[in-house]
Amino acid sequence: MNPLIVIFPDLDSLGLAAAKQFSDAVLAAVRQRGQALVALSGGSTPVRLFHKLASAPFAAQIPWEAVHFFWCDERCVPPDDPESNFGQARQALFGPLNLPEKNLHRIAGELEPEQAALVYTELLGQFKAPGLSWPVFDLVLLGLGADGHTASLFPGAPLPEQAPVLAVTADYQGRPARRVTLTPLALNSACQVIFMVAGAEKAEAVKHALLDPPDPLRYPAQRIQPIHGALHWLVDVAAAEMIRSLS
Repeated sequence: MNPLIVIFPDLDSLGLAAAKQFSDAVLAAVRQRGQALVALSGGSTPVRLFHKLASAPFAAQIPWEAVHFFWCDERCVPPDDPESNFGQARQALFGPLNLPEKNLHRIAGELEPEQAALVYTELLGQFKAPGLSWPVFDLVLLGLGADGHTASLFPGAPLPEQAPVLAVTADYQGRPARRVTLTPLALNSACQVIFMVAGAEKAEAVKHALLDPPDPLRYPAQRIQPIHGALHWLVDVAAAEMIRSLS
């Protein structure tokens, strides 16, 4: 299935569109099953979305008590660390909305990567879909790094597709990184996946992901191909500079 690509004039309009899609996906899931399962990512673009969701009209129209939050990836740092994806979401979204802790299923970043991956795998098993050992997420929100990584799926790192969660050690932007990530096995079973990408520094990575011949080892975002779900790319004009032929 080809992705739906939408280009926005600025980050604010991108964030508003993402908030609308978030609301629509959650409302549909709650109507059908009584709950919605959402996997979040960290970064500056998702923060803009979080602020939108914590404000009118979304704060009042979304049944937050029925939404369960998970994470696509996490750095192995405590939840109060400035680099924690969970901490970022708690400050921008969960805190303002006063969401209950029972709905927040974070990766235990304070643990060592291998242990955190094991604990998260067991947590996902509590929400597993029939025939799987992990949940089918109603919505997955992903970003894209300038190097082409998404979640903590880095260029050159092969993945064991039999595992939905993986401990990751990588040299990211000159720094050793210890992380835990969902793998394409879990991400590609989602009902809907949305990439949110902004900034001129991401333009080349967007082009590689969407226009280049398949090379998922080099361009990890190409690994995200939902089996039955929808794939949307929400991109601002700066990040879309090299994919104008697709618009």
